[in-house]
Amino acid sequence: MIISASRRTDIPAFYADWFFHRLREGFVYVKNPMNPRQISRVSLSPQVVDGIVFWTKNPTPMLDRLEELGSIPFYFQFTLNPYGTDVEPGVPSKGEVVVPTFLRLASMVGRERVIWRYDPILLNEKYTADYHLHYFTRLADRLSGATQVCTISFLDLYKNIQNPIKPLGIRWPSVGEMTDLAGRLSEIAREHGLAMQSCAEEIDLDAVGIRHGSCIDKALLERIGGYKLDGKPDKNQRPACGCMESIDIGTYGCCHHGCLYCYARRDRGRDPYDPQSPLLCGMVGEGDQVRERKVVSLRQTEMSLLPESMLDRPEQKYYNINS
Repeated sequence: MIISASRRTDIPAFYADWFFHRLREGFVYVKNPMNPRQISRVSLSPQVVDGIVFWTKNPTPMLDRLEELGSIPFYFQFTLNPYGTDVEPGVPSKGEVVVPTFLRLASMVGRERVIWRYDPILLNEKYTADYHLHYFTRLADRLSGATQVCTISFLDLYKNIQNPIKPLGIRWPSVGEMTDLAGRLSEIAREHGLAMQSCAEEIDLDAVGIRHGSCIDKALLERIGGYKLDGKPDKNQRPACGCMESIDIGTYGCCHHGCLYCYARRDRGRDPYDPQSPLLCGMVGEGDQVRERKVVSLRQTEMSLLPESMLDRPEQKYYNINS
């Protein structure tokens, strides 16, 4: 089983205490987003957790606690965009906080385990194609040597973001414009030693050097963990998504970044949060049904060697690698 923590909210930024408490307790409750009366009890035992993928814009609260992950393999999907507080009101200063945190994390766990997400790409009078090219270059300069892969995507117009993004005056680019901008970003990435991939994009960007990516990446998890995984594609994601199956332990509507473009937004009051609770946000109410979710390890034949990317950097401290 692979744990996704989380596409629904930024657990490393806001709920690190809760996450590590759940890891110690060995289980977590997860509400069904479509029917919150249905709650799954999901084991977090190292015997069944084959890897964890963290999604974050600021994992600072988690950096000094990575050793608590024990032997569980993990990596980070780290979103770092060029937007200001007009788009990402709750994200701290990129130059003073986020970029230094990215560099520190990479120095701790290795650049293979920190994926740079430059997404979603949105266009308006302020955030033009030239703006993106300029700031992408600046960010690539600062992140050089701290990551190997950059993931991009263009903004999708989800129903629940239509009102929040109206003040931004977003312009929807043509396929040709998207291909041209993506190709120019790809050139910059290559100049900085980065491979570029897309996230759940319908358009084919192979011609400009961008492959369809897998954010829950089976091959990467196998390299980090040192074993083969019998993982299948995730049928619950969008058709163009290349991710392997995983279980998301997050909750929609409880992220404090407040990004206007985020599909996980919910325009309602915040649910109560208790770091000791098995639920991330909210409470188990009368009439709720809690059922054990059947989970199994996907581990197959063990691999005998660590990935070359780790062996190339003997001075690096790596957490949680099975030898």
